[in-house]
Amino acid sequence: MPDTTNPVPVLSRIASDASCLHQALRALPAERDASALAARLTDAQDLAGIALRLFLTLSRQTSRPSPPDLLLLHRVAQIAKAAQDAAAELTAALARAVENQRRQAAATSRRVVLIGPTPQQFIESATDLVDRIPALCDAVSRDRPQSPCR
Repeated sequence: MPDTTNPVPVLSRIASDASCLHQALRALPAERDASALAARLTDAQDLAGIALRLFLTLSRQTSRPSPPDLLLLHRVAQIAKAAQDAAAELTAALARAVENQRRQAAATSRRVVLIGPTPQQFIESATDLVDRIPALCDAVSRDRPQSPCR
């Protein structure tokens, strides 16, 4: 049975998944592959879900949280927020990419007005947000080298 009081294995998984997602986002061709963009969006949502489940688990284990417990909960909430914000940026990129494709397909002349920011700009924002997640996970280890949330 896994130790539910120790967030380190979950945080290690989150950090690893975030690093993989970061690499995938850097290689993502926003304008050409909406399905790949949607897959990365679900990856970001999965990261947020894992972080939120960890938050719930840890918050339920403490009836009167100490300052270190609250710091741990704060860090996990920051991780969840970064992942959710990245998912929101990827949702915007997906919507913009499809809108731009629709405009190009419907164009009656060679001149197409595309709206900005571009999908790539949204993806870059999401990439920056995902890039923060491993550092936030590492901060938990630095903050709480011993057993967290009693």
